[in-house]
Amino acid sequence: MEQFWLPSLDYLKTILKFNLSSVIDILIVAFLMYRLMLLIKGTRAVQLIKGLAVLLVITAFASLFNLYTINWLLGKSMTALVVALPVVFQPELRRALEKLGRGRFLNHPTLAPSGEIDQVKVVNEIIRAVTLLSKNKIGGLIVLERETGLEDHIDTGVKVDGLVTAEFLVNIFVPKTPLHDGAVIIRGDRVAAAACFLPLSESPHLPSDLGTRHRAGIGITEHSDAVAVIISEETGYISLAVEGVINRSLDEVELSKRLTDLLYNRPSYSLTALLFRR
Repeated sequence: MEQFWLPSLDYLKTILKFNLSSVIDILIVAFLMYRLMLLIKGTRAVQLIKGLAVLLVITAFASLFNLYTINWLLGKSMTALVVALPVVFQPELRRALEKLGRGRFLNHPTLAPSGEIDQVKVVNEIIRAVTLLSKNKIGGLIVLERETGLEDHIDTGVKVDGLVTAEFLVNIFVPKTPLHDGAVIIRGDRVAAAACFLPLSESPHLPSDLGTRHRAGIGITEHSDAVAVIISEETGYISLAVEGVINRSLDEVELSKRLTDLLYNRPSYSLTALLFRR
């Protein structure tokens, strides 16, 4: 006659406790990972993590096909990255610790883009605003976010989350108003923040007649893929900075064409395109 093993009560309690503890542990870790992803959303860390993911994929590919030289090089690179990661992610780590200390780590983030964006309208509103500022010789600095998030720089200013209109942008830069000093950062079709502080370019090759506003516009494009539109207060000239390079004395037609090309006609930077483009 077969004997059936029946688990004891203590055994069932142990299993139940283990399962409950495991579920709670997994849920807490998942929640913290979710909050961490929300925290780095809109910052340069997203692009850095994508780069690390590409390296991991290439490492797995090299191991699978026994590419010893590539595998050895990537192994050495990974060792160096372990040391470099705290330095590379220093701004994001500092921001996370600051939010944790202020009790804001669990708060919902703001300024998340939503809905469809009327791209043509955004460019037209920016052009109208820049034209008015230029004619009245009112200085201005408008930064347009692209792939690299500018959340760190948005945090230095006053968060607005207002719809992009020419009247709104001009009103921000009117002298002696609370938000006129600093940069406006546009995310999608929203003015994310105003009066933002930007890093100044330290390039020794810039013309000596460029002031702080122009150097800040160039500086943000050196640290990210953002586009900066600068209006000179002295001359009213319109300039466009991209990837650390500034183009000066643009008219409205040329500025509109360049903004459209830079913001909405960008080439694909997928892994396949990067590997096989000519």
